[in-house]
Amino acid sequence: MSHKLTDGGRVMHVGTLARVEGEGAMHIEYRDGQVTDVQLRIYEPPRFYEAFLRGRAHTEPPDITARICGICPVAYQMSACWAIEDACGVDVPEEILLMRRLLYCGEWIESHALHVVLLHAPDFLGYDGAVEMAADHPDVVERGLRMKKAGNDLMDTVGGRSVHPVNVRVGGFYRMPTRLELRALRPRLERARDEAVQTVALVAGFDVPDYEQPYEYLALRTGTGYPIESGSVVTSSGGAFAVRDFPRHIEELHVEHSNALHARLDGSPNPYVVGPLARYSLNSDQLSPVATDAARSAGLGPTCRNPFRSIVVRAVELVEAYSEALRIIDGWTDGAAPSVAVPPRAGEGFGASEAPRGVLFHRYVLDGTGLIRDAQIVPPTSQNQPSIEADLRTMVQSWSELDDHALQHRCEQAIRNYDPCISCATHFLDLTVDRG
Repeated sequence: MSHKLTDGGRVMHVGTLARVEGEGAMHIEYRDGQVTDVQLRIYEPPRFYEAFLRGRAHTEPPDITARICGICPVAYQMSACWAIEDACGVDVPEEILLMRRLLYCGEWIESHALHVVLLHAPDFLGYDGAVEMAADHPDVVERGLRMKKAGNDLMDTVGGRSVHPVNVRVGGFYRMPTRLELRALRPRLERARDEAVQTVALVAGFDVPDYEQPYEYLALRTGTGYPIESGSVVTSSGGAFAVRDFPRHIEELHVEHSNALHARLDGSPNPYVVGPLARYSLNSDQLSPVATDAARSAGLGPTCRNPFRSIVVRAVELVEAYSEALRIIDGWTDGAAPSVAVPPRAGEGFGASEAPRGVLFHRYVLDGTGLIRDAQIVPPTSQNQPSIEADLRTMVQSWSELDDHALQHRCEQAIRNYDPCISCATHFLDLTVDRG
């Protein structure tokens, strides 16, 4: 709905934006043909997880924080486990590390398949949603559902269920899946990997605006392998620091128009980006051969800075997640202990992992009995909020001649480039455009 103002300006309201998680509003102001203000207003009430983690036992964060999100609960569980184990001075053995990576592959698969095919592809193919798209492209939607199901099955087998897994604990798992159970997943994962390669080819052909981000990219990086469940921090300007130094480099700020905190890197007023584009641009050399071939076939170079091509990078990461899952399953043998003891001790611990949407950081302070005295959680979407607003400011200026309907579509598409997870909901916000 839109109407003209008495001063010649223009206001447009969009009651609900579909195909993202959460609630909020976006406000755009035009004055004399210039974009003067862009705000991504997240008004969904804060849920105070950091506050009510205080006073809980050091064993509880994996189960509590998993409830923050139904799409990426494993990310919260893994970052929480790393931080608690760091505070308690415990290292877990290689078998547990591998099983954590395998579980995380399942989360990447179900999240990326959902976003690429069901949430974002309709924007490029000209549909309001996946249901409308299915009428003309049933094979694409069915393929997306099969790919997602393979991830759900993997999470169910390793995590105990596909949403909010119950098999994760500080120090490892309650039980290890058997080699037979894992091998049973192999045909589905292998077929899904082939379908992911087809999906890369599909989305690589989408028409995208010509735009490149100038922002700093930040991601984890490991000595070997594409970063998923762990790593240290690197940036596109050559910066590098340990996860425990995250609070020294990342400052969280409250802004009046959002209930989600913004984040700033090393005091810079310029935004930075986490997520698929940052991961790929800082780690493309670590992809598996199958994913590397898919990226090259899609026309991706060693870096990618066009946010509208993030759908291609996510599809490549789908191929990577299937390949990693198959590699771990093929090398798995029975007999590994599911967990190690994590006795409490006073200390401060830090943990980070690569959620589908980007780096997710946890910090906990424990007393000598293992009670949590302080907690800090920095999710990817709050880190990306300033870059989303900066993208919109630049893009809307170049789209100022579009009518309200076309502008609304482009703005929604630009926001969905980030697959923002404002909450576990499936709707977004109001869009207000004030044309003065």
